[in-house]
Amino acid sequence: MKVLVTGARSALMGQIAAALIGRGDEVVCLQRGPAEFNGSDSATQVLGDIREMETVRTAVTSCDAVIHGAAKVGVVGSWEDYRSINVDGTTNLLTAARDIGVSRFVHVSTPSVAHLGEALVGGAADPAVVRAEGAHYPRSKAMAEELALNANSAECAVMAVRPHLVWGPGDTQLVGRIVERARAGRLVMVGDGSALVDSTYVDNAVSAHLAALDALVPGARCAGRAYVISNGEPRPVTELIEGICTAAQVPFSPRRVPVRVATTIGSVVEKLWPRLREGEPPITRFVAEQLATAHWFDQREVQADLNWRPEVSLAEGFERLAQWFSREACR
Repeated sequence: MKVLVTGARSALMGQIAAALIGRGDEVVCLQRGPAEFNGSDSATQVLGDIREMETVRTAVTSCDAVIHGAAKVGVVGSWEDYRSINVDGTTNLLTAARDIGVSRFVHVSTPSVAHLGEALVGGAADPAVVRAEGAHYPRSKAMAEELALNANSAECAVMAVRPHLVWGPGDTQLVGRIVERARAGRLVMVGDGSALVDSTYVDNAVSAHLAALDALVPGARCAGRAYVISNGEPRPVTELIEGICTAAQVPFSPRRVPVRVATTIGSVVEKLWPRLREGEPPITRFVAEQLATAHWFDQREVQADLNWRPEVSLAEGFERLAQWFSREACR
């Protein structure tokens, strides 16, 4: 199978591309700059912007399937940045896939498209909700997911996969930020840290996306649907963050901030930070909500429909992460 993977410079998408190559698929990667990942020499790399239709068509041409993970993430940037990349970029890929005759399209989404600030406890993948306001990332990703699922057809089967809090060696999003802030003494815990959350070790996230691709054929039960994937081992937020700090051998001594105070500060920071500083702000209202509320999901349906099971437990994942940090320290 010839598969287009978008966003291969990210840790997750790069490992998905490498896993496809490892099992014998022909892989094309589309991203803005060269990607360096295991097996990258065996992939065709198309460099460009998913907002440019000509670039997208070049990348999609002759492909049988698409795994679309390119996106603007985080909390910094204008609404137009998020909308043009996450929504228009997805529209371009869907249009090109339809015109060229791609039969499988896996859209990499996020559980935050259905998180409205309330706890999500043991449920499935609720429909994405496009909010009139709020954080740009979940809003734009909700719009993109709706577009993707609405494009499901007899000719091209589409599925949305929402990996939940992916972490592991080399991760610069969750692991990198936690470790950086812990080293600097700027680690913050919103509330008492007891909210149960799911997370996903990166190897399990990779295998789930490959399972999704294999299960996704026109007429399959999974076509036209969204699934949240995780390790299926919800843990208190405190335990997850402490486990990452322990693996990195950095102090775990977070400053506790009440939920109401954190959300109020987050609202102010969202407005002022872009004018005063660069980079990711220490807290936003969206981040405060994520840290203070439970969000874990029933994995039985996704495991049955995709014929997939996570192979690496959280305990083993923390051991692998600790080993990786030890090797990095010796370099």
